[in-house]
Amino acid sequence: MPAGRLTLPIETGIDEQILQVLARFKADAVRNSDGTELPALVSELATKVYSTYFPARGDQEWALGHPDSFVHQYLMSAPRTSLAEGPLEIDPMAGYFPHQFVADIDCDVTKYWQVIDRTTGETVAPSAWHVTRDLGEAKKLGVPKANLVDTADQGKYPAPAHISETRPPSVPLVPVRVIIENTQVGHEYTVNVLAKQIWDSTQMYNYVTNDWYKDPARHKELPYDAWRPEVWQHMQEGLDLWLAEHPEVDVVRFTTFFYHFTIAYDYAGREKFVEWFGYSASVSIEALQAFAAQYGYELTPEDFVDQGFYNNPFRSPSRRFLDWIDFLSAFVASRAKVLVDKAHAAGKEAMMFLGDNWIGTEPYGPHFADIGMDAVVGSVGSAATCRMISDIPGVRYTEGRFLPYFFPDVFCDEGDPVGEANESWRAARRAIMRSPLDRIGYGGYLSLALKYPRFMDRMEEIVAEFRGIHAASAGKRPVNSPVRVSILNAWGALRSWQTHMVSHAQYYRLTHPWIGVLEALAGLPFDVRFVSFDQILSDESVLEETDVLINVGAADTAFSGGSVWENPQLLTLLRAWVAGGGGFIGVGEPSAHKVHKPGASTHFFQMADVLGVDKELGQGLSSRRPQTALGNHYVLDGSEKAPGGKTRLELDQTAEDAKNVFAINEATQVLALNETGIRAAVNSYGKGHGVYLAGLPYSETNACVLYRAILWAAGFQARAAGAEDPLWYADDPRVEVAVYTGENGVKLCAYNNTEHDVTCTLHGSSQVEEIRLRGLEARWFDLHNP
Repeated sequence: MPAGRLTLPIETGIDEQILQVLARFKADAVRNSDGTELPALVSELATKVYSTYFPARGDQEWALGHPDSFVHQYLMSAPRTSLAEGPLEIDPMAGYFPHQFVADIDCDVTKYWQVIDRTTGETVAPSAWHVTRDLGEAKKLGVPKANLVDTADQGKYPAPAHISETRPPSVPLVPVRVIIENTQVGHEYTVNVLAKQIWDSTQMYNYVTNDWYKDPARHKELPYDAWRPEVWQHMQEGLDLWLAEHPEVDVVRFTTFFYHFTIAYDYAGREKFVEWFGYSASVSIEALQAFAAQYGYELTPEDFVDQGFYNNPFRSPSRRFLDWIDFLSAFVASRAKVLVDKAHAAGKEAMMFLGDNWIGTEPYGPHFADIGMDAVVGSVGSAATCRMISDIPGVRYTEGRFLPYFFPDVFCDEGDPVGEANESWRAARRAIMRSPLDRIGYGGYLSLALKYPRFMDRMEEIVAEFRGIHAASAGKRPVNSPVRVSILNAWGALRSWQTHMVSHAQYYRLTHPWIGVLEALAGLPFDVRFVSFDQILSDESVLEETDVLINVGAADTAFSGGSVWENPQLLTLLRAWVAGGGGFIGVGEPSAHKVHKPGASTHFFQMADVLGVDKELGQGLSSRRPQTALGNHYVLDGSEKAPGGKTRLELDQTAEDAKNVFAINEATQVLALNETGIRAAVNSYGKGHGVYLAGLPYSETNACVLYRAILWAAGFQARAAGAEDPLWYADDPRVEVAVYTGENGVKLCAYNNTEHDVTCTLHGSSQVEEIRLRGLEARWFDLHNP
């Protein structure tokens, strides 16, 4: 087996096994994990040593001695409706886990809390409500019984003992209530509360998942905020001391820097709200004051709470929230650079883990390069997340941490570690073939994985194949189609390869039809970039450098666009661009937004004229719309120049994709439909083309359909007629092909993306070759010199 390009987790107490594993896998780097320590023999190993480092947690003694330094998070109370005239009592922390959050009642609550009448949307004046610690005050004030908190419910739902048995002594539990005076009957009210976070989110996860509560030596770690001067001084001094005490460490793996993505647990210690891109745990009074001084206006609690949606990425971002992202990212970059420079001065590399406390370090943002990181490592849960890591600019190398984690939720009698390893590799390999990672690695408890020899055997095969890909491709990207593809949404490049993600790569039923577009593109032979609506409006050259635009998602989300489609300039720019020869592909409810202006278009899909389809909302049911699916078309039926051979491809779709879509005129070519509406259609528009797909959950077939839809939308099929296709392809969509050119000629890799044996024919230029691939097999061929 070739050596290197592999990082393995190690731990204390298994020295002999560590030596055997390193010899077997020829790893060139070792690491500890959150919850494990590096063994003493690490200094004897001929490998790089990574060590996790947590700038914003880990020094519990210091944190307990500085109780004013906690990270804060904005939370919205559960809505309460006033059912009787008079005051209303609200418990702002009801439903939240009391061992994760406590309300900050030491701040100026009239400024940093907020009460909103959700029926009217109006903020209730601070003079009309107050906060009390006296739980009997509401009765003393004569709050009607219907508007009182039901004290009988208190304590009904205790959290599991194993995650609530201890509490930091410096943070007493002080129940609070908000009493709103003179509420209106039938109106719903909420409280936006500034809360202290008294338990780190990742630690909570490990207590639940990895049984950390069984270890009496562990303690619950309190996070602290880098905005506080005393915290920042401690962070710098702490790193200096740590670097001096750990000469054996070669790579400081910052996990990550200062602010955790949003996780709020409920009363039972379960995840209540999780948002991979959440900034609601990045607030502090110091930060809010600095923001106001720099931007000239003050943010309100509602700017973070956002009607209880917390500015999740499906929401079209407000200008105020985008300002906060930029402001916080600049702050994080400036302070992270100081820590990275310290690591460099100590002769060590600096690596950032793309997870945990990564908020403010978005790697495609304008400030990330200023930090000076050497590398980024992240968890590979899909092809899209693999591209999210491998495409990061401005670092010397990228590393993907493969699944499964060596954790007891998978490595147990009910788990399937080999199956999860195969699925992780299948998805990651598609992305690696298009954009190579420099390294791979694993995380967790090596002692646990060693109990599963079949998994260790399979891991050895995966590692060998990864190294083989890197050796054969020389770490270069393969030949791509000349068609240039851009994903169009409100976030643009900031969220490259991260659209429709909720909790990293976790499956979500409602996003399944949309995220498949990204998953398919991650392994297709196109140059892909991500552009925003604002970018197109401000720089028309974006369209000049694009052949196909893809707009995908549910109506009125940041991904489909929402109210941005009310801008006539955007519509006229895109229509003119398509008519001039561009391609526009819409998936789900593209450009969907109901415009409520007298005399405005009745379309729901604002690009309906380009796509040739629109969606019925129940107001045009009197119209007759006959439509029949075509028998043949390039997008779904093969040709000698398209993957899939000459057999018709059937879209793999789900019940969650768009319904009630109809053709707007006879010129629309319907490719697939059922009783709920059109599933696929194409439309010619001037010199350009529109393509509509109701949904595209990832499958090998759907990836092939998207490939062909892009070529057709770009007019590439017509341009290439009679000419040699620059790409090789397999006539079975389960097999994909990558071609690499270099000094030593041309190498081709054909790889089977399923666990079933496949016989197919490879086509390229005038050459044809029939091959048979075993399940998940990849095979390399030497071709003619370029």
